[in-house]
Amino acid sequence: MSTPTLTPSLSQRLLDYLHSRHGDMVDLLKQLVLAESPSTVPTAQKPVLSLLKNAFLSRHYRVRYLRGQNTGGHLLAVPKQRIKGQPRQLLLGHCDTVWPLGTLETMPLVQRNGKLYGPGVYDMKAGLIQTIFALESLLSHDLTPAVTPIFLINSDEEIGSKESTPYIRRLVQGCDRVFVMEPSLGQKGQLKTRRKGVGRFTVKVIGKAAHAGLEPEKGASAILELSFVIQQLFALNDPEHGITVNVGTIDGGIRSNVIAPESTAVVDVRVLHQEDAQRIEQKILNLQPTTPNTQLIITGKIGRPPMEKTPDSEKLWQRAYQRGCELGLTLTEAIAGGGSDGNTTNRYAPTLDGLGAVGDAAHSPGEFIYLDSLVERSALLASLLLEPALLSEP
Repeated sequence: MSTPTLTPSLSQRLLDYLHSRHGDMVDLLKQLVLAESPSTVPTAQKPVLSLLKNAFLSRHYRVRYLRGQNTGGHLLAVPKQRIKGQPRQLLLGHCDTVWPLGTLETMPLVQRNGKLYGPGVYDMKAGLIQTIFALESLLSHDLTPAVTPIFLINSDEEIGSKESTPYIRRLVQGCDRVFVMEPSLGQKGQLKTRRKGVGRFTVKVIGKAAHAGLEPEKGASAILELSFVIQQLFALNDPEHGITVNVGTIDGGIRSNVIAPESTAVVDVRVLHQEDAQRIEQKILNLQPTTPNTQLIITGKIGRPPMEKTPDSEKLWQRAYQRGCELGLTLTEAIAGGGSDGNTTNRYAPTLDGLGAVGDAAHSPGEFIYLDSLVERSALLASLLLEPALLSEP
């Protein structure tokens, strides 16, 4: 196999090859979607992981199953003909979805008007298909990337990647770059060059119960105190600087005639810059009660750091833009409010996210992809995989 110099004509040949494989791409994608794989049902991951393992084995990749303790486990795929000492590029994707088992009964797999609908098709099983066939297109042309591609597929991304993050951190060490096959942003197919960091906090207020009619003065209302805390939390919002703080759920109290002895709020935090992440985290953790005889117990953190633009990630974006032009694509970049495993890898290596499917309505009943985009986005990835080492540039 040869290490090529990427040219517009080679990009076009890869695109033409993938057009010839479009039907097989769609067929395998349908199989993945029909293999329902909610994050919270580890055993449900076996069929989809088996499909993916076989797909990589048939394309000259070694596949290692990484057993999960509380998840369905993960797959690591590396080329059989890997060249020792060659720099590496990490591809990331997940096979879990937010949809419970049985969703296909009310949200069936449907192909209509150039679109494919179904649970998890956009987020992000189509991105897995694009990666598989991008690698196949290189194999079919006897091309060996100068930077070895390795692909990790985890099964817990939709629930925070708690178990797979140590694997991701280990793999990304020393990598030249990272491509995250999460879906692109919106129907324009924007690539994600920045992502907000994501945090989750729980604020528990301990008060004191008393009869609300007979002896209210002997009580301390946890609900009253929580109302003050909520106002302080919402005051931390700063949209101009990309900071959002949202109290998503609250509960507490025993019944209407009892001063509430306990109340809890769950808080979602999004930040665009790491310096804001540390500041907001400390402000939340250091909140103090204002209602006498109440106590605050606050737990949580910014679990996924912001994915910020760096000079090297800018170089990566520029390469993607150029490769896109050669394929007839006018790519644009965007900031995503949600987090992904790219938030983690960006701290260690230049990361480009949103290289997956073009479609819309992730996590909603109308989730879909544009079928034609499978080919062009797969060709884009194949072209990027052939790029020389990024970190060797001055």
